[in-house]
Amino acid sequence: MRTAEIKRKTAETDIVLWLNLDGSGKSEIDTGCGFLNHMLTLFASHGRFDLKVTCHGDTDVDDHHTVEDIGISLGKAFAEALGDKRGIHRYGDTVLPMDESLILSAVDFSGRSFLGFDLPIPSQKVGTFDTELVEEFWLGFVRQAECAVHLRLLSGKNSHHIIEGAFKSAARSLRDAVKIDQEFQDEIPSTKGVL
Repeated sequence: MRTAEIKRKTAETDIVLWLNLDGSGKSEIDTGCGFLNHMLTLFASHGRFDLKVTCHGDTDVDDHHTVEDIGISLGKAFAEALGDKRGIHRYGDTVLPMDESLILSAVDFSGRSFLGFDLPIPSQKVGTFDTELVEEFWLGFVRQAECAVHLRLLSGKNSHHIIEGAFKSAARSLRDAVKIDQEFQDEIPSTKGVL
């Protein structure tokens, strides 16, 4: 099984995260941030990843450090679980509808970090959650996972639906990208021979 456990402790957050890329979508999420709990639960379900996350963060300040550091930790877990990326599909893309919103996501486990974030979110908050933190989460993720992720809003106006659609779409693209290609399971999917 391709699994990883990440423990990250700073003056701002104390995180323990466990990931199984070849899971069934089970999750146990306790981040201290209700909206992020919701996003990570559906991320695990749609990606078919088993995911456990606990975080004690300085949410008395705001959710910024918690959200960013969990993105960092999840990215590290993907990198560790993938190892040399031998046999993976490498690429994944999904166009996903979430009611009135329509989200495009695309992923490349290239070994290079890039976030293409064209996801205008109409409101500054969903409940108590600062919507600008969605981009911070994915920036933390791509920097540690060493992959390119593109998220694009094709249509939509409800902030909750846009963010939820983005997490679901990204999860499905990531699921496709990390799948083992049985025909090429002993090969690195790059002409360079390394990713």
